[in-house]
Amino acid sequence: MQVKEAVVARFRQLCEAESIKPNELANRSGITPSTVYSMLDASRHDISIVTIKKLCDGLDISLGEFFSTPEFDALEQEVL
Repeated sequence: MQVKEAVVARFRQLCEAESIKPNELANRSGITPSTVYSMLDASRHDISIVTIKKLCDGLDISLGEFFSTPEFDALEQEVL
């Protein structure tokens, strides 16, 4: 699994746990729905840490809580 895939999977997991859709996540985070949908799009490669922070703020969790999962701990080194 790549970092981007892990980030998307984590946001999907958190949204499911909160029973919210991407539009609601965008509203809570103060970012546009198109930004959230773009992040969820498999063809987009990069997600800025600022966007991740805003989304975490909208979910009322810290970056540490977001990244503190076995999936992130198990990621292989990214090769350019």
